[in-house]
Amino acid sequence: MIQLTSVSKSYNRGAVQAVKGLTLTVEPGKLFGFLGPNGAGKTTTIKMIVGLLHPDSGTISVCGKDALKEPLAVKRLVGFVPDSPFLYNRMTGMAYLRFIADVFRMPVEARERVVPTLLKQFGMEDAVGSLVASYSHGMRQKLAVMAALIHEPDVLIMDEPISGLDPLSAFQLKEIMRGYCARGKTVFFSTHVMEVAERICDVVGIISKGELVACAPFPVLKKQLGEQDATLEQIFLELTHAEQVFGPDSDYRP
Repeated sequence: MIQLTSVSKSYNRGAVQAVKGLTLTVEPGKLFGFLGPNGAGKTTTIKMIVGLLHPDSGTISVCGKDALKEPLAVKRLVGFVPDSPFLYNRMTGMAYLRFIADVFRMPVEARERVVPTLLKQFGMEDAVGSLVASYSHGMRQKLAVMAALIHEPDVLIMDEPISGLDPLSAFQLKEIMRGYCARGKTVFFSTHVMEVAERICDVVGIISKGELVACAPFPVLKKQLGEQDATLEQIFLELTHAEQVFGPDSDYRP
């Protein structure tokens, strides 16, 4: 479970309010899609959940543990894929995976059980012995996702994880996310691909200008807005770009 209560974050000594009073709960077993325009506060929110940024105010808990008071405990529970993964170019893919497993203090037998399965799922068996420096963007993205999954975390948090993946790997990642939720674990990911979010998410949250403007299962969201035939993309545009969609004189406001 992930819980944020009245979380705010600003930059430049308060001049830029990135996240404003965000309250959000993601239940165990749910696949949560976090949507928003560029600069809406998605990455800032994710970095606060995983402990890379501290909120100015509010509280964050992961599986009942306070992200500020128990940061290491939270990090042990979380698998994280950032929007721009940092990888060690002079390591081989296998050395990097073993390094991450050691960071999480995985027993060798557990690591040796999990790694071959991940390599097969992402088609990386032939590349894992090569230096990361030789990897394409898609291969680097696959390695980052495998590193997040290696310790079989209770919570999987990913910032634009599908970016750069080939269609087969993207399909496999979506299957892995659904399988995670089926086992009672929590998946929180951001994406700009509305079709993916509409198809696989149990709940979607839409953030705009640092504020949560919608949060519900997609069918419920359509009912709330009275737009049963709308796509998620159409609803997203209405809620985040109302003036552009309807014009400045429209009575519609999200």
